[in-house]
Amino acid sequence: QVQLVESGGGLVQAGGSLRLSCAASGRTFSNYGMGWFRQAPGKERVFVTAITWSGGSTYYADSVKGRFTISRDNAKNTLYLQMNSLKPEDTAVYYCAVQGHSGTYDDGRAYNHWGQGTQVTVSS
Repeated sequence: QVQLVESGGGLVQAGGSLRLSCAASGRTFSNYGMGWFRQAPGKERVFVTAITWSGGSTYYADSVKGRFTISRDNAKNTLYLQMNSLKPEDTAVYYCAVQGHSGTYDDGRAYNHWGQGTQVTVSS
């Protein structure tokens, strides 16, 4: 059974940093692109960032470009999201996902496995 487990969320002041992790089990995901999405209260889930299977290419939403960094360790089957210079508008539940379907990296429909999410709250 495929399982993605996010961790590292929490409460942080504006300007602070957090590092999210996503541990994958039940399958090796080294051949798949992976991504992070987030959902703020009352809003739709949106794309944050994605990384190709090798880690050679990364993609970011304009809202996080220059502040967030996605990375992966295929030997550990783990995906990371380093978040710096956090803003109150970054407050959301963050989900990691595996891109198992065809489609663009920023389209949630291209992802077929999702974690349960981890809450990130940024206070002003």
